[in-house]
Amino acid sequence: MTDLIAGRTRLERFKGVVACGGFSYGDVLGAGEGWAKSILFNAALHEQFAAFFARSDSFALGVCNGCQMMSTLKSLIPGAGHWPRFVRNRSEQFEGRVGLVEVLPTPSIFFSGMAGSVLPIAVAHGEGRAEFVDEAAERDCTRGGLVSLRWVDNYGKVALTYPSNPNGSPAGITGLTTTDGRVTILMPHPERVYRTKGRKGRKGRKGRKEAVWQMEEIYWHDVQAGDVEHYLTLWHDAFVGRPCFASEPSDKSNIGGWVKDGRDQHLKFTYQL
Repeated sequence: MTDLIAGRTRLERFKGVVACGGFSYGDVLGAGEGWAKSILFNAALHEQFAAFFARSDSFALGVCNGCQMMSTLKSLIPGAGHWPRFVRNRSEQFEGRVGLVEVLPTPSIFFSGMAGSVLPIAVAHGEGRAEFVDEAAERDCTRGGLVSLRWVDNYGKVALTYPSNPNGSPAGITGLTTTDGRVTILMPHPERVYRTKGRKGRKGRKGRKEAVWQMEEIYWHDVQAGDVEHYLTLWHDAFVGRPCFASEPSDKSNIGGWVKDGRDQHLKFTYQL
């Protein structure tokens, strides 16, 4: 953001934007909305972000604060008109725990091939409750297939009550996408549960698409040790345009490597688990 504001770079140079969580843009209430308003109320940034989202070759992901930020930018994002804003949790407190989410069928490029998965995920937010303009907007998002993630309980049923639904969002909604799937937002943190050593009870589970999402390099010894989790699928699908699952890769040299595409750099995850 500093570079964009100062004019040292422009969004037109990039194909992907990730707005991360962890109290990005300030450890204060409404930090994500403040982040968005620094774009909406700056003519140059407003123009750049609008042009970026309008492109057919761009993609974006917002997590936690980034989710709140991008939902506030929905006026600039085609196909996001019915998205909610994210406000204070019903519990009136910060919620830090591990929850369960179900991946729903959507056009999201990040969740391709993952529909039906019920996955553990890290929860760390104080303003994660989805608040729609009205019931019609919520209904349009649900019926339109724009809800990509929802909270579920230990039985896999939609979580409507605390603590399985940690923020009180209607219908357990905690992740959404656009009508073309290029922009996805979610409140919980998949990047914090990419290694299986981080949780117990997984050993011996078979028959699921095993993938992991992380924002650093993945090393093959972790894959050999089985120390991986589902969420790599998010980045793999966004990069290659198809789900990653089935068998071992034939070329391990590409795993976690950086590749250049013009002026941009992308993490290239080519392995299948």
